[in-house]
Amino acid sequence: MKVENIEDLKALKEKHYPLIKQRLGHRNGLGLTQIMVCSGSSCISSESQAILRELERELDDYGLKENVRVVKTGCLGFCQHGPVVMVHPGEIFYCQVKPEDVKELVQTHLIDGKLVERMLYQEDLTGRRIPSINDIHFFKAQERVVLQNCGVINPEDIEEYIARDGYFALADVILNKQPGEIIDIISKSGLRGRGGAGFPTGKKWEMTAAQDVTPKYVVCNADEGDPGAFMDRSILEGDPHSVLEAMAIAACCIGANQGYIYVRAEYPVAVERLEIAIKQARETGLLGKGLFGTSFDFDIELRLGAGAFVCGEETALLHSIMGARGEPRPRPPYPAQEGVWGKPTLINNVETYANIPIILRRGWEWYQGYGTATTKGTKVFSLAGKINNTGLIEVPMGTSLRTIIFDIGGGIPGGRKFKAVQTGGPSGGCIPEKFLDRPIDYESLKEIGSIMGSGGMIVMSEDNCMVDLARFYLEFTQDESCGRCTPCRVGTKRLLEILKRITEGQGEMEDLDILERLSLDIRDASLCGLGQTAPNPVLSTLSYFKDEYIAHVRNKACPAGVCKALLEYQVDEEKCVACGLCAKACAVGAISGEPKQPYRIDPAKCVKCAACVARCPKKAIFQGRGKEATIIENAGIFTGTGSQENRATL
Repeated sequence: MKVENIEDLKALKEKHYPLIKQRLGHRNGLGLTQIMVCSGSSCISSESQAILRELERELDDYGLKENVRVVKTGCLGFCQHGPVVMVHPGEIFYCQVKPEDVKELVQTHLIDGKLVERMLYQEDLTGRRIPSINDIHFFKAQERVVLQNCGVINPEDIEEYIARDGYFALADVILNKQPGEIIDIISKSGLRGRGGAGFPTGKKWEMTAAQDVTPKYVVCNADEGDPGAFMDRSILEGDPHSVLEAMAIAACCIGANQGYIYVRAEYPVAVERLEIAIKQARETGLLGKGLFGTSFDFDIELRLGAGAFVCGEETALLHSIMGARGEPRPRPPYPAQEGVWGKPTLINNVETYANIPIILRRGWEWYQGYGTATTKGTKVFSLAGKINNTGLIEVPMGTSLRTIIFDIGGGIPGGRKFKAVQTGGPSGGCIPEKFLDRPIDYESLKEIGSIMGSGGMIVMSEDNCMVDLARFYLEFTQDESCGRCTPCRVGTKRLLEILKRITEGQGEMEDLDILERLSLDIRDASLCGLGQTAPNPVLSTLSYFKDEYIAHVRNKACPAGVCKALLEYQVDEEKCVACGLCAKACAVGAISGEPKQPYRIDPAKCVKCAACVARCPKKAIFQGRGKEATIIENAGIFTGTGSQENRATL
């Protein structure tokens, strides 16, 4: 159906709303059962599409296809317990479903009318099985605004998006509003860019609209490259039309007719669903020429990125869109002044755009009701690392880290102790336990040496080494540096060399001062955000976990037992039964022994591969955490410190 006016939109909504109504927990009067199969990347990787196919086959075999509908959805966020299948009516939540479970699910739930208890979510504290998604604390504790359609609609069906009031905001903007009114609403809402910098969205729209140059462009930054971050990917996979609608609204406000979505090619599901969404929007008349019978034209094209982290920086992204090497350039001029093809360009990220339609539908006053004094609305976070409930959540700005990690996230697995949380990915910092109760917003995170970033959170427990973590992130940013400016290209390389030396037991105390000074220089002198934020993991771990650095340098020990060069494998002589399996497993001949005598490991030959640990039937081989160093002078020089050559590189 071609949508030419708002009445056409209403007709489509009325046609599909009964199905959506049932998924929201209401009776629909259709006598249908709907089975929602999570089809986000995480569940797809756990065979959710095989479950979907098996469901359709079983329903066909039982002759149930007339009364039972199988629907693919975007990510519900409970990735730790995927693949997820929901059955309506009843909002019954089945988790960790396997393709071989489908027959039982159909027979027991659909034919016998009973719940399949073993596939229901089991609460950790009480051990009880919880049937309804509405009673699972992980979901009850959230406020889903941006993610409201993920898990509810089929992302490959534009009519289901319309049934959730999709494209009504666009119709209202085009038919009834002036661009200035819309920009004013966005400004009053307090929405700030969710890509990391937190620049006021309304201000950015206003700056672009004010340029007296044509043509203009609208760009969506979907180049999400932070390790452990998958917020934008999940929004695109679960609700792509919300981004298309927002881009069309932005285009109408600033006077653009062409948009680009820059998405990394390593997101194949997101790319496919964007392609489907764009095609459907064109066929429905919601992209292309003369939207809603007016003279306003707007269309969108995809640009696939090759996965360069620096292309998340807006000027590098714009270069890449134009087919040039993805390198940043100095600002000003800002993209609002000179962007794609040298023309004014509005660039926002996926989550920022996804907020726009709902703000316009429900009003800026409603949106202002969420958040803190300086940061309004909600935020989507991805939880990864040492946390029970890895996945995707959405909470109001100002929610504390403790609530996110220990309440919604379920705490640290295995009874281990929390050590830190990394926010903002490789550009962020490590936040220690003492700040767990601090409300999260852009300013509060900056005060403690981290950033919001795009919303990735990686939780670390007591068995994570903070020096090794800083080395890991530096390795990432040094690899991803485009090399255009010297502070970033050379500075991150020098930082990484020092960190490697420390984790290999060759550091000196003076290295810690050099790390700090060099980090500050890189931060202040780099050209773009990649270099300016790359030292954050080093500075924050130096600030909050300096004792671990000192242990690596002075004691040649890794307190967390992570840094391989500082570990020693030893045999517990009381447990050893002299079976000799460890010696047979050792590829370098580091283990020796005799019958009825405890075996021993020669640390000089041991390569710390842990093959002996895996073979020992009595678990008699344990991992020591380094040896005490010998002070050879009073100037902070210890055995095993870096050579003169190493120090000369600085």
